[in-house]
Amino acid sequence: MIETLLSFSIATLALAIAPGPDNIYVLTQALVNGTKSGIATTAGLISGCIVHTTLLAFGISAIITASSDLFYGIKVLGACYLLFLAYKVYRSDETISLSENAPSKSYLQLYKTGFIMNLVNPKVMIFFLAFFPGFLWDNNGNTIVQFYVLGVLFMIISFLVFSAIALLAGRISNFILKRKGVGTFLKWLQIVVFVGIGLYIILA
Repeated sequence: MIETLLSFSIATLALAIAPGPDNIYVLTQALVNGTKSGIATTAGLISGCIVHTTLLAFGISAIITASSDLFYGIKVLGACYLLFLAYKVYRSDETISLSENAPSKSYLQLYKTGFIMNLVNPKVMIFFLAFFPGFLWDNNGNTIVQFYVLGVLFMIISFLVFSAIALLAGRISNFILKRKGVGTFLKWLQIVVFVGIGLYIILA
């Protein structure tokens, strides 16, 4: 059991560190709104994993992914949500405040955005379905409990890695706070990230 959980932890750490849509989004939000906002976004993303773990544990993920029409509908829903977020950023003021004391979004809003992004991303569902079963340490035991143990471990490791990214990005934002044109650049960076993740969900 210990060896299996250790292997799972190492694999999860490598996946969390590797560049991907989630940690890039956390990096962007931390640059724009500060470290605390990046951590709030991280908390939302990680909270979504609770739902995916529950679906996996009780076999609902397998049912959903078995239906191509339902799966495609979820993909379209997730992509449309991200494109809507990109549109909202596009319509916002070009000058984006990087001050942690006055974030352009509340921490609750960032948490909700991260949570919904994770929840409607079917790639996360498929990843859990493909990744977790290989680390069950007792096929004759209670698989529901084992899935939840793996899910909690996955969330803890991912939260620590993403929070570290937010902390680093927050320090960078303080350094470039007074640089001209940074707000406009980060606004378009957010748009690119939202659109990019949306296209990734549809096409990948």
